[in-house]
Amino acid sequence: MNNWKIETNAVQAGWEPANGETRVMPICQSTTYRYDTAQAVADLFDLKAAGHMYSRISNPTVDVFEKKMAALEGGVAALATASGQTASMISVANICTAGDHFLAVSALYGGTVALFTNTMKKMGIEVTLVDPEAPLSELRKAVRPNTRCIFGETIANPGMDVLDFEKFAALAEEVGMPFIVDNTFATPYLCRPLEHGAHIVTHSATKYIDGHATSVGGVIVDGGNFNWKNGRYPEMTEPDESYHGLIYTETFGAAAYAVKARVQWIRDTGAYLSPMNAWLSNLGLETLHVRMDRHCENAQKMAEFLESHEKVAWVKYPGLPSHKHHERAKKYLSGCSGVLTFGVKGGAAEGERVMDALKLAAIVVHVADVRTSVLHPASMTHRQLSEEELRAAGVTPDLIRLSVGIENIDDIIADFDQALAKV
Repeated sequence: MNNWKIETNAVQAGWEPANGETRVMPICQSTTYRYDTAQAVADLFDLKAAGHMYSRISNPTVDVFEKKMAALEGGVAALATASGQTASMISVANICTAGDHFLAVSALYGGTVALFTNTMKKMGIEVTLVDPEAPLSELRKAVRPNTRCIFGETIANPGMDVLDFEKFAALAEEVGMPFIVDNTFATPYLCRPLEHGAHIVTHSATKYIDGHATSVGGVIVDGGNFNWKNGRYPEMTEPDESYHGLIYTETFGAAAYAVKARVQWIRDTGAYLSPMNAWLSNLGLETLHVRMDRHCENAQKMAEFLESHEKVAWVKYPGLPSHKHHERAKKYLSGCSGVLTFGVKGGAAEGERVMDALKLAAIVVHVADVRTSVLHPASMTHRQLSEEELRAAGVTPDLIRLSVGIENIDDIIADFDQALAKV
């Protein structure tokens, strides 16, 4: 690992061309690879040698993207997946089987809540959604003998809560289980969860990492900082018969978790990132720091404008002093990202009128790219959630999620000003 700053790693890490090779990372659009001997292939399949055996499991282009993400988050290894949802699922399923249990904060992206409470329940894995503001004494009561991990989100989508890293890291340390954090909205440029007690970091690369709404993808970063030999995780420390008795912690050391996720879950589900999407996501990373600075600057100004507008009932943005986690944001974040939420006076119906009247900002089922966009979570992305789950996630009927782009802020404000004038 080099000692470059994060901005330099965003541009340079991952791809190290040899003499005469392409300066820009190439797209290796190939499903398969040629070998000189049969033994070389056998060694790959036995995990005795490093290399690529099949693009369902690994690929040279995706490998570069993975290395860059590991460098940006400060982890030992990364695994790219087909989507952020896949990353969330595998991050938990890699250490949970039927009959196991895990904790997750209730202030999560609605798709993650649905994944955890519906699909993973069908797999026999049970989740307890806990109040992220509950005291440590209450959180301890939710831990069971079969609890395997804790899952949180740096900046909740769309509740805009900021995770209390210190409290959940303390709980994870106390009970001896890994702390997994979805860092999608913050990105490694604004927050590095591994520096605040997390052990595994996930991302929907579809959002700020790609940054241009061109490619779907996900990432799991292994911090290499959890003790899998504490007696609670035999799948990491006992022989894997599908690889002739290989023991992950003995063979792969600090990267045992990431390797297991790849050679079991990616091998068997094929939910790997495509080379083209990896190339586009890596291209997005090269400007991550530049874009995030602008997103944060624009979102702060937009939040201040909306908070002062007579037709706006409320605004949630951690950069505002009025936000309940403003001080926490200053503790853990170097910027508050480009997403905020607000409600229009008069409720959901008036908010819908505002959304329909926007001209620059578009209504899209997406968030966190260079273009300004809006969405109504309660009737769109979070509509599968019950009323109780919506409240727990911080989604009210009047909530509008605004993803502030990198256009000129005067134009963005003018667009919302004219739309609000119509209610």
